[in-house]
Amino acid sequence: MGLKNERSLVSNYLIPVFLIIGLLVLWQILCSVFKTPVWLLPSPSRILTNTMKWARFLPMHTWVTLYETVAGFILALLIGLPLAILVVYSSILRNTIYPILLVFQSVPKVAIAPLFLIWIGYGEMSKILIAAIVAFFPIVVNTATGLESVEAEILELTHSLHATKLQVFFKVRFPWALPYIFSGMKVAITLAVIGAVIGEFVGSDKGLGYLILAASGEMNTALIFGVMAILAIIGICTFTAIDLLEKWICPWYIEAGVRE
Repeated sequence: MGLKNERSLVSNYLIPVFLIIGLLVLWQILCSVFKTPVWLLPSPSRILTNTMKWARFLPMHTWVTLYETVAGFILALLIGLPLAILVVYSSILRNTIYPILLVFQSVPKVAIAPLFLIWIGYGEMSKILIAAIVAFFPIVVNTATGLESVEAEILELTHSLHATKLQVFFKVRFPWALPYIFSGMKVAITLAVIGAVIGEFVGSDKGLGYLILAASGEMNTALIFGVMAILAIIGICTFTAIDLLEKWICPWYIEAGVRE
């Protein structure tokens, strides 16, 4: 068991870390050898240097984007979960809401963002709503799929035991759908980061999206790369938080996957 855990640690953490470090070293070497212009492709060392010049401003901008991301994700979760349940239990809603969701999902969110800014204003609420809209679809689809994926034999057993619909939902359908729900949440949280940045691109005076726009106006490519690295860290951290929450809430599912 100890050897297995060590191998898991190496494959899950050490190999990706060493791979990233190796790519950064190769990037640094190539930039030095070919002497690429800073405005075109800055080296990792130049990116770190230029980003640290903004160190006193970065926490505030990072906090704004993180707040908009998490708030938008929570809003999408609060609306998406009940809507998915209604879709599963009502064929009328399934036939009416699903097509609307597909149409809405097909519209580029960059085109919707200016409308929200006009209707709501340039405050944080418009960015939160954009993040929620981007994160909304995978939560609804995955939750509905999970609730409908219960095996027919299990549902027949609950019917023979005269279980109520409420009992079937809380004892069977919802626990069965939890892995699907968390899969949708993992996709949604990364999309929420994108949605928050889209809103900041369209109109904002703070946040990492605004910082990217300001840096692009000054041709500060190194700072743009630095901010993108921070956005990547936000995405990784929020994704990992949901993954840890899944392991805590669904230990039976995680253990079954490990045994397989």
